[in-house]
Amino acid sequence: MMKLRREARPAPDQIEAIIGPRATFNGNLRCDGSVRLDGTVEGGLIETLGNVLITENARVMADVIARTVSIAGAYKGTIKAERVELLEGGRLWGAIHVKSFLLDEGAHFHGELVIEGSEADEPLVAPRPAPGE
Repeated sequence: MMKLRREARPAPDQIEAIIGPRATFNGNLRCDGSVRLDGTVEGGLIETLGNVLITENARVMADVIARTVSIAGAYKGTIKAERVELLEGGRLWGAIHVKSFLLDEGAHFHGELVIEGSEADEPLVAPRPAPGE
């Protein structure tokens, strides 16, 4: 039985998987390195400890969990990431849950943006008095 050594993992920004421009993928993809999508993804989940790059001609309809997601093509789904970059010419429909969001001029975004931080979820709700007050 071969044990996976921590040192053997690729750097999180090293591209480990590519869906080529003439390829269509449907399913779940999990890896430690970065994923570059040049083709079509028609469903499923892409999950990586690294980054996901959706290039200009890519069409992606899948959920994504990653460190950083850069979108220059078309994306529809739900993203959970530390950072999302919607680049010029990029189009995004869906929900994103991030710590940091970059929206370039000339990009299209339609959906829900949740920026997660240390603030309370409901800052407009008055604090309840302690019992007995």
